[in-house]
Amino acid sequence: MNYILSKLLEAVEYGKVDQGSPYPPNLKGMDGAHELTQKALDAGIMPQEILETALIPAMGNVGRKFSENKIFVPQMLMSARAMGASMAHLKPFFASGKIKARGTFVIGTVKGDLHDIGKNLVAMMVEGAGWTIVDLGVDADAESFLEALSNNPGAVVGLSALLTTTMINMGEIVEKIKENAPGTVILVGGAPVSTDFCRKIGADFYSPDPRGAVEFLKQLAS
Repeated sequence: MNYILSKLLEAVEYGKVDQGSPYPPNLKGMDGAHELTQKALDAGIMPQEILETALIPAMGNVGRKFSENKIFVPQMLMSARAMGASMAHLKPFFASGKIKARGTFVIGTVKGDLHDIGKNLVAMMVEGAGWTIVDLGVDADAESFLEALSNNPGAVVGLSALLTTTMINMGEIVEKIKENAPGTVILVGGAPVSTDFCRKIGADFYSPDPRGAVEFLKQLAS
């Protein structure tokens, strides 16, 4: 692997955002995802190669370690931040068509729920896997999702909830999406959600962690 890309993979996996970032301590003072992505582009490395050789494998490693309880939410958030610093350089290439996105993923925390850490982690992991993200934020109702689907035909939807009192709203949103945009694939997740609940409300997939969502989308896009 190209040296710059190997260092970028390391920076994203371990959460090194930029040169000034003190985390992780063993990479202190070294280039982070921000500088390394720019160096890769300056060296003539194609944006698609940066994505597929460094970012996607890095976030795959992060997702695997999180699933195995080898890292926890703080480390995952740092990796997500580093990936975001790299993606900031690559987003113009998505817009120009030089990077072909695997698809569009519309995600939001459902109506009544203001928690966004889980949603943000999934969004960053999915973006790192090569998808275009439409983030509806928190307290998103059915109309917000339907509008996003109208603007992004064929998009996959992700619904997040952290509270038992708000997961009920998932059912209403799923019903309206299936009614108005038949064929839309819907993923659900969050602490109180389960596979049984997913089936009960008519959603298509549930995962207890971001890695599962990424793997499902990978199969969907293949």
